Amino acid sequence: MSSDPADGPASFDDDDYPAFTMGRAADMLDTTPGFLRSLDEAKLITPQRSDGGHRRYSRYQLRLAARARELVDQGTALEAACRIIILEDQLAEALRINEEMRDQS
Repeated sequence: MSSDPADGPASFDDDDYPAFTMGRAADMLDTTPGFLRSLDEAKLITPQRSDGGHRRYSRYQLRLAARARELVDQGTALEAACRIIILEDQLAEALRINEEMRDQS
């Protein structure tokens, strides 16, 4: 194990930490690596790359991918699903910022 605290178990609590390989992510989502690659191509999620060039996914990215899978399974085209998810994410962020501003006043 690395001696750098940033690489330790606490990193796994970080939603943005790229903890999951493509194979593991696909298994967790019950989908194919090809589906995950299509989300990368559609620019919904851009996984980090390991030193060997392998895709690594964060929990946050897996939540987006799970939502995409849900929409696609319901018959939504992949491109439309990606746009919906981006808009949902932007709305959630705007609401969070709005709430923070309300709390500060």
